[in-house]
Amino acid sequence: MTGKPLVGITGRRVQLSLIAGTDDRYATACVDAFVAAFATRVATAGGVPVHLPYDADPLDACEWLSGVVITGGQDVHPARWGGDTSVVRDVDPRLDPHAHDPERDQYEFTLARAAIDRGLPVLGVCRGMQLLNVALGGTLIADLPPGPVPHLSPLAAPTDGDAEHRVSFEPGSTAARIFGASVVTNSWHHQAVDRCGTGLVVTGRTPDGVAEAVEVPGAPILGVQWHPEWMERDDPAMAWIVDESRKRQEIEYVH
Repeated sequence: MTGKPLVGITGRRVQLSLIAGTDDRYATACVDAFVAAFATRVATAGGVPVHLPYDADPLDACEWLSGVVITGGQDVHPARWGGDTSVVRDVDPRLDPHAHDPERDQYEFTLARAAIDRGLPVLGVCRGMQLLNVALGGTLIADLPPGPVPHLSPLAAPTDGDAEHRVSFEPGSTAARIFGASVVTNSWHHQAVDRCGTGLVVTGRTPDGVAEAVEVPGAPILGVQWHPEWMERDDPAMAWIVDESRKRQEIEYVH
């Protein structure tokens, strides 16, 4: 008999000085930070959340994990996809959560490739969807222009989003099976998928044409541009990654 599936969740590394009230004696020490809502949603859906620090070798981790969630955060470094590198500031990402973080990029790129090569289910969330696209050779829109759909919402998390931010899905896609024909979601992003990487297709868009869901047909690989962990209602993306991880675990158990 198999147990609950282990679902890896990525995070970031910051200095303790960013946390109010930290004692100055260890303010320069680092802490690995993970959005708790991911762990809560994975556990609620029947999985075992596993936080992945940069020290958890991706190849070794994928030997044990049954699924992977690549989470949101700062922009992917533009050098990864041929973007304008003049926007990169000479700032330590451990001191500024908005600064580009090459260490995090490298870790998540390696993890994404390792998971895909091993056939593990992958869910990319916001930055994670963009990173998944770039990892497969795609490009990004560096900065979305203002328009009728609020992509960088002023709403605070958790929220089910603005009514104008409705995502419609391609019939027959994994996204349509999970979410239905369309759904209103939250949104906190200023970049977006441009040219898709190898094997990846856009299966969800807002009315202004911005890519909001991507997937690899025939494979358990899904990216969503919103934050399912910060939806007020239960977002089926989190149940999807746990269900797919359970299927993968059962396959591994049989073999």
